[in-house]
Amino acid sequence: MDMQQIMKQAREFQQNMTQVQEELGRRRLTGTAGGGMVSATVNGRQELLDLAIDQEIINPQDPVMLQDLLVAAINDALGKARQEAQAEMAKLTGGFSIPGLL
Repeated sequence: MDMQQIMKQAREFQQNMTQVQEELGRRRLTGTAGGGMVSATVNGRQELLDLAIDQEIINPQDPVMLQDLLVAAINDALGKARQEAQAEMAKLTGGFSIPGLL
């Protein structure tokens, strides 16, 4: 394989990578906690987009419970976003894990 072919493949890979990142940015993934009383929505780029808290669980005397539920819901959503990103990258790389790509 000559250098020109390698450069062409590198450009194609970069274009495909950009498309995957754009697609991930459009995806919405929701994580929940407390039986759905708290939900967090992130995009495939792992950016927090929305938080929803059922009014029934807001207890000023127990802020720690709400904090724990928020953390759990956000982590659930981020875990789903990571799985989506890994699945898309596996398609792009043919299953090879390339550290630092996402």
